[in-house]
Amino acid sequence: KADALSSVGSGSVDGARSASATLDWLDAHGYQQLVVDSIAVITAMIPLGLVLMTSIAFAVGAARLAREKVLVQELPAVEGLARVDIICLDKTGTLTIGDIEFDAEHVLPGAATASGWKAALAWFGSSADANATARSLAAAYPALYPMPATAATIPFSSARKWSAVSLQDASASGTWVLGGPEMVLPRMDAELAARVKKLASSGRRTMLLAHAVTPISAEQSSKETLPVDLTAVALLTLRERVRPDAAKTLSYFHAQGVAVRIISGDNPDTVAAIAREVGLDAPQGYDARQLPEDDAALAEVLEAHAVFGRVTPDQKKRLVIALQAKGHTVAMTGDGVNDALAIKQADIGIAMESGSPATKAVARLVLLDGKFSHLPGVVTEGRQVIANIERVSMLFLTKTSYAVMLAVLFGAALMTFPFLPRQLSIVDGLTIGLPAFFLALLPNAQRYVPGFLRRSLAFAVPSGVVIAVALLTYSVLANAQGVDTAQLRTGSTLILAIVGLWILAVLARPITAIKGVVIGAMMVALVLVYTVPIVGEFLGFSDPGPIVAVLVAVIAGTSIVLIEAIRLVHRRLIRRPWFMTPLKPRRTRWWRDA
Repeated sequence: KADALSSVGSGSVDGARSASATLDWLDAHGYQQLVVDSIAVITAMIPLGLVLMTSIAFAVGAARLAREKVLVQELPAVEGLARVDIICLDKTGTLTIGDIEFDAEHVLPGAATASGWKAALAWFGSSADANATARSLAAAYPALYPMPATAATIPFSSARKWSAVSLQDASASGTWVLGGPEMVLPRMDAELAARVKKLASSGRRTMLLAHAVTPISAEQSSKETLPVDLTAVALLTLRERVRPDAAKTLSYFHAQGVAVRIISGDNPDTVAAIAREVGLDAPQGYDARQLPEDDAALAEVLEAHAVFGRVTPDQKKRLVIALQAKGHTVAMTGDGVNDALAIKQADIGIAMESGSPATKAVARLVLLDGKFSHLPGVVTEGRQVIANIERVSMLFLTKTSYAVMLAVLFGAALMTFPFLPRQLSIVDGLTIGLPAFFLALLPNAQRYVPGFLRRSLAFAVPSGVVIAVALLTYSVLANAQGVDTAQLRTGSTLILAIVGLWILAVLARPITAIKGVVIGAMMVALVLVYTVPIVGEFLGFSDPGPIVAVLVAVIAGTSIVLIEAIRLVHRRLIRRPWFMTPLKPRRTRWWRDA
């Protein structure tokens, strides 16, 4: 002690007194007590069980979704489901069942000079490279054997939306092109364009077969370009059955505040007709070939339109990126390989079981039975999980907050830490650990509101400060009344247990029967802890006496009133509806959506 005083210097009287007081405290309490108090503080600071409870909630959510035939390929996807505020849907295989059926042929004047057009359609329908649309022609135009010899082919591409073949047959010679009418003949005459629009507006997929006398050249084949002398031969319409549950599913999304965008490679009028059939307000579709290159202008288009047609795979990905840049959390569904890029880019990629292997590989969720009606349950499960985790996090973060404040306040005041490690452990277990397990798994219909971390800290930090100040006040008053250490710690544990149970009840609201049983069981357990002699002896409890009992009642009651005030302010100022919270670009305001 003399060495410490001499090292301070003659001009530092206050420093010398502080050092002397510190050494006196160590002499009085010993280093052993210092180590015990340090362990108690550190133990209280750690939010024990928060990671475990979060992982359990995610795992249980994934198990529940598995029972509903939804495969969760990445566990964090369950949490992401809660934040989805816009969902992008592919038409074929999502809104429709995906079985494309031939509807009718509409012969055009050009068929008079191209008599072999049915043989050409038979080739498209039976080709080894035929996609689902082309294969639907096989029943109406059965293949002829032997098949006409081919001189050159250009396979179908989702970007081009057409395929071509040059046949070497007397009845079907020349080049035949099958694809979207406006993609095959960008400059079609007004009469043909009107006919195409009328057919597409009926909701039927419309294809155009065109013919050119000249075969595909090597340059056209390598560059995948069309002959210049194409003549329209026939329009073909195909039917797709709308999923019977699509309208109800989209109605659910609308009620939950989740916006819907339909992006498809089909004709915009066809996509808009299907959208109207399932209940969307879509007077017309937007042609993706007219999408602006500027990102800001693209974002405005996405806000103004809900249906997009003739969208290429790269454009689907760009649309998802533009929505994310506006602050949206985007889910994307699809089944084709042309959806893979967008599904991979989306926050939550959802693939159908009937989809391509590439699409299912990059998706975070897979609908194993391909039922679109599972999506409301998927979103609901995600929101239930994140809402329960939010409640649990408030419990654990409140404990961390008051533990940090206790360490600072009691350390600065050079006062004995008012708990033993085992006393903190039993209180934490009964007011936080065990009830958190049940809260994390109980049903929860609460809608997710952006700002998880901000909202949790806004309740946990003030509540932690109230508890820490209450315990410091109690310790000061108890010491002033000459209360011994055992009584001091008993009273402190009582205050923490009472206020902790009240916080548990506050965060569990509305109190259901199950929650009431859980809270009641924790209360009974705490009473047993204090009343069973062997347990009380092990935990270091003693008879608090009348002075400590009065202090506990007054300070615990005051703390409960302050906790209720914090909760009231928290609900009114922090928990605003999501539609009142402006969306922030995630790159500059990421912490607000943490």
